[in-house]
Amino acid sequence: MRRRSVALVTAALLGAGLAGCSEPTAPAGRPAPGAPPQATTPAPRVPAGKAPTKSFAVGVRQVKLNRDGDRPLPVTLWYPATGAAGGTAERSAPAATGRFPVVLFSHGLGARPEDYRVLLTRWAAAGFVVAAPRFPHTGRGGDGNPLDVLNQPADVSYVLTRVLALGETAGDPLRGRLDPERVAATGHSAGGVTTIGLFTTGRDERLDAGIVFAGTALGVGTAFAGAAAPQMFVHGEADEVVSYAAGKAVFDAVPWPKAMLSLPKGDHGRALLGDGRALRVVADTTVEFLRWTLYGDPAAKKRLPADATRGGVATLDDRL
Repeated sequence: MRRRSVALVTAALLGAGLAGCSEPTAPAGRPAPGAPPQATTPAPRVPAGKAPTKSFAVGVRQVKLNRDGDRPLPVTLWYPATGAAGGTAERSAPAATGRFPVVLFSHGLGARPEDYRVLLTRWAAAGFVVAAPRFPHTGRGGDGNPLDVLNQPADVSYVLTRVLALGETAGDPLRGRLDPERVAATGHSAGGVTTIGLFTTGRDERLDAGIVFAGTALGVGTAFAGAAAPQMFVHGEADEVVSYAAGKAVFDAVPWPKAMLSLPKGDHGRALLGDGRALRVVADTTVEFLRWTLYGDPAAKKRLPADATRGGVATLDDRL
């Protein structure tokens, strides 16, 4: 209960802090917040392909990064590994053979990447390298400053650059294992704000898709820019911190292929932090979304609606 109480208080601070701040100025060459979105292409940018059908073992390692010398960003990497699938992630296990898409994950206020281990290792087992930074101010142990969320899209872009460099570094265990042309950004709560920012005022053109869990556009706006990048939103209708209506408003503003997974009984984070039916539906649905958007697998897109509505846990607004 203590973890949940801390999450509620810090998330409430996020809402209070960002509600009073002005929208940031758009970088040169990008539309200002509230401006009509730029023209986009109608489909995912990755070529059609087939996602792995096997389940991989999962390895885990830590990478210490620091942006500008004063923003420490320790990154947890979960990745497909050699060995038998199942069980807990094995530290520094050898990477599996292949070139895998990269999925960035941004945690919520007062949280850590490890808090989302069950979901993120599921993505890694499906054939994705997951890179999850711990932010200096909004992560557990930081000063809890919610306004620092506005600096986090740049943090994530920096992390992406450094992580992709590992795939080109002689002697690194991930050399030759990362596909820089297949990248998604994802995040929960404050991390959802961060993720939205990566497609609006802080658009990173390397990103092919996004997943927003219980997010809002406060502070980063809804001026989605650049090439089309399909988006999935996951939101509990009983969210007591970021209202379902706030998440739905951002979803409605997305000009690209999109889907919204709604959990009628879902609160702000239990479906991501627990290990029940809701988490299984969220995991299965997001895996299929990532298979489609990053591997270009059309069969995954066809399976997505059935996974989303299995067991009556969630409903899906499918505009993909």
